[in-house]
Formats: sequence, structure tokens, C-alpha cells
Amino acid sequence: MRGDRSGGMTGERDDGNGRTELGVGIGWRSELDLTVERLAGVDFVEAIAENLRPGDLPESLRLLRAKGVPVIPHGVSLGIGGAEPPSPGRLAHLAACAEALDAPLVSEHLAFVRGGGLEAGHLLPIPRTRESLRVVTENVRRAQDALPVPLALENVAAIFGWPDDELTEGRFLAELVERTGVRLLVDVANLYTNQVNLGLSAVAALDDLPLERLAYVHVAGGYEHQGIWHDTHTTAAPEPVLDLLTELCARAAPPGVLLEWDDEFPSDAVLAAELGRIRAAMAAGAERVR
Repeated sequence: MRGDRSGGMTGERDDGNGRTELGVGIGWRSELDLTVERLAGVDFVEAIAENLRPGDLPESLRLLRAKGVPVIPHGVSLGIGGAEPPSPGRLAHLAACAEALDAPLVSEHLAFVRGGGLEAGHLLPIPRTRESLRVVTENVRRAQDALPVPLALENVAAIFGWPDDELTEGRFLAELVERTGVRLLVDVANLYTNQVNLGLSAVAALDDLPLERLAYVHVAGGYEHQGIWHDTHTTAAPEPVLDLLTELCARAAPPGVLLEWDDEFPSDAVLAAELGRIRAAMAAGAERVR
């Protein structure tokens, strides 16, 4: 079931380049279900696939789907960046979630999460070498063949860098896209995290990325402690992250931008204000193109 179709859910729009126009959204969490249902300006949502049972979806997600709100299954444990092929069982679950939600696409992380029977317990960066690129290319193709909709891969927030890297993150992703046609989920908060913690230029990464293959964008907040940025998804996005969103929007019009908030949930008013800040940052980037 090659995942190369653009999606056909009611209310979705194809931009003519095979990309589904999504708008501005928020990460669906069970703690936020009533908030998401009643919050104005939520064009789409993303749900953690590992928390879903395709045959028994939460009532809130069923309600959102009935209202025509796109729901994207977002995986956190496939481990497509490992040396071992992705698990057929995990791929089958992602596929079932996509079918149950009539999703336009599925997203996952370009990360290492397990190997040799051991679970890392974290989304770890992969070595950006030519050999790693060959392995990941094959893993992505396996995943695409198993999914009924397109796959988008997300850049991760790294807690360390591999000493033998041969490619920048942007160039690695660009070559992976060229080889597989996979779409990109660009997390600008993760780019900011890597800039603060590893000294990797976030703007240079944007310059390298093939943004014409952009599926959507993540925005999230965190905090700095003793010179280290912690990408916690528990607070408002800092201005540097929104500045990166503006930089991205000055280069390409993203089909969608989604706010992630995973704990210490604020009021509806705070979340609505965050969506407003995202829209303002997007508009500022679009204005620079004119």
C-alpha cells in the first residue's frame, strides 16, 4: 500500500503540489480534549499514535473528525533511524490509525530509539553519515510501502552530536527526500534547541532543507537551565522559536503549523493566544516575500 497519495478527506485542500493544506493546529491530548473541541481557530490536530486504539477512538477525536477537522497520527516509537528495519507491527498500527482517522498523512521522527533489544527511552539523533543515509533510505521505503498515506519525518532535538557526522542535518534530510520523496515535518523548536545546545545554526538548516516537500511545522516552548535549552512543550514558545517560524515562512508557505503543548496545560485563553502568535509569525514571514 504505497503511501504516496495526497489524502482525500472532506475539507482538505491539495495545493497543486500534492500537499494537503492544513492551516494552524494544536496537538490533541486527552487532557485538552474539551479545550480543542471548543477552541476557535483550530484547523487540524495531531494525535500521538501510540496512545490510540484504531478500533476505539476517543470520542473527542470522533467529534473532531465529524466536524471535518483533519487528524494526523504522530508516531514516537517507530525508530526509523535505527539499523534494524522498522517493526511490521508498529507500521501496521500507524497504518490502522491513518485508516481509522481518514488521515491525510502520518508523521514520525527521524530518530534512533532501539537496537539490539534495548530501548533508548528517548528520541536520539542518528549519525549523519553516508552509510547511515543508505540504511535510513531503505527503512523509509519500507515504511512508505506499508502506509496507506504519505509519511512525513520530523527533525529531532539532539542532546549530543556524533563525532563522525559527514553531513549537516539539513543536507542529510535533503538527500533523504531526494532518494525517497518523503515529506518533512520541520520542528522549529528542535532547530532552536540544537542551535543553543550544539551550536548548529537553525537558519543554515532552513537554507539546506527542501521546503517544497514540507508537510507541516511544529512549534513548542521550553526553558533554559544552566545554559542548556530543555524542549519541554510545557510553556509558551519563546520569541526566537517564532522568529524561526517567520524565517521559514519567508522561504516557503507551510501547509500547516501546529502548536505542541504536552503538560502543565494552561487556560483556553493562553492556548488561543499562542495560536494567534503563530499566525502573526506566519504573516510576518509571508509579508517579507511580497
